[in-house]
Amino acid sequence: MGLESIVRHFAGIALSSPSPGTLHLIPVPIGLSGAGDPVAELSAPLITLTAGLDYLIAENARSARAFLKRLPLVRPIQEIEIRELNEHTSAGEIPNLIEPILAGRNAGLVSEAGCPAVADPGSQLVAAAHRAGIPVVPHIGPSALLLALMASGLEGQRFAFAGYLPAQANERATALQRLEDRSARGAETQLWIETPYRAQAMITTALKILRPTTSIAVACDLAGPQQWIGSKTIALWRKTPPDLTNRLTVFALLADRAISAAWVDQAEHQTRLPSQQTRQNVSRVAPPHSLAGKNRRRSPP
Repeated sequence: MGLESIVRHFAGIALSSPSPGTLHLIPVPIGLSGAGDPVAELSAPLITLTAGLDYLIAENARSARAFLKRLPLVRPIQEIEIRELNEHTSAGEIPNLIEPILAGRNAGLVSEAGCPAVADPGSQLVAAAHRAGIPVVPHIGPSALLLALMASGLEGQRFAFAGYLPAQANERATALQRLEDRSARGAETQLWIETPYRAQAMITTALKILRPTTSIAVACDLAGPQQWIGSKTIALWRKTPPDLTNRLTVFALLADRAISAAWVDQAEHQTRLPSQQTRQNVSRVAPPHSLAGKNRRRSPP
């Protein structure tokens, strides 16, 4: 069921309340599993609001209950209705999730960790709420993407988020090269995230194929007790590669601003290879101003 169908679906429903409730977008502390009390990251008004809700929509019900147990709830947790919205939720299930809100109940949308609807399936619920006339209120809280950008030392006025990159080695390499070229053309920081079990493969590929002058920031386990952040050029990372095994990681990339679009085009033209050949098989010569003129791109193993 598409969003237009959702609107038509609810058009004839007689609501038990003269106006719908509100959908609150509630950030969940990133370091929830760490030491201390990560709920302290949230403001007192937001804690009070969340503790009073009786309806939550969560990516994972178990994680949501763990979050709720750290709040001063006004009712037993067993009386709080929690419904799941994740990658397995079909568009046809969205009307069932927003129907209680249309009936007048306030609801909270929470993610596994961080800001809901950002790199999170909750965005489809927010879109449906807008179409159905439900007020949507975002609340201030931790965002892993912005924390990583803040700590990266890279371009903070122009940036883009690429989500998760492909899992397959060749596709991952191609995606990294595209991000690097986009960054070089626009002096724009590129952000993406990776699962703990693929973070090491990601950095290994990046160190093999990206230009020595490109900068990479690596932010692991943000806001948790094991938080670690580093930011270097590829040339320097190659001397001391990081160990990202089993670490939830946000990556940020900024290509050397001196590498212009004209240089990228010129380097590719000089190879005199067919345009359809993949770039990972094309030798890349560094610009005249670079000290890494002998470095070349290599395909991932």
